[in-house]
Amino acid sequence: MKFLIVGLGNIGDEYAHTRHNIGFDTLDTFCGVSNVVFDVNKRYGAIAECRLKGHTLVLLKPSTYMNESGKAVRYWLQKENIPVEQLLVIVDDIALPFGSIRLRGKGSDAGHNGLKSIQQMIETQNYARLKFGIGNDFFAGQQVDYVLSRFSDEQQKLLPERFETAIEVIKSFCLEGLERAMNKFNNK
Repeated sequence: MKFLIVGLGNIGDEYAHTRHNIGFDTLDTFCGVSNVVFDVNKRYGAIAECRLKGHTLVLLKPSTYMNESGKAVRYWLQKENIPVEQLLVIVDDIALPFGSIRLRGKGSDAGHNGLKSIQQMIETQNYARLKFGIGNDFFAGQQVDYVLSRFSDEQQKLLPERFETAIEVIKSFCLEGLERAMNKFNNK
């Protein structure tokens, strides 16, 4: 069985390790513990592939920028012949407190341009997403600046533990399925 695991973010040093790039950072951590390396010269993004108990995980960090993420997702789903039921998108979420993690099997884009692009390109809202809470500690009109800023020093100290949990969610999604993974992790 093959899965496409997508971490959303923006390419470029100015976006590295910002709140909006939590998907990229999660996959970088996953690659680090899995001893795999991204090939950055692939179409529409950086790709890494690893095995997990007989399953193949294709890891994707789109190079299309957040607002065009759907192009990369659609391309790699088709190229690897992966059904949308085996797609997991890791995304930042301002509606969740910092560090909270929620796994969902479907839903609206909630105003997130990366999710909006994916839904338009694959023509469904029915795909799994791992929402990584980044909080909403900003004043009206400052959302863009907030999501494109880096985490506080205190939050950065807590990120490794949250990445470990996110990696366990990814593994559970692939090995146990969406429903079991949701039951296992959404109440923590």
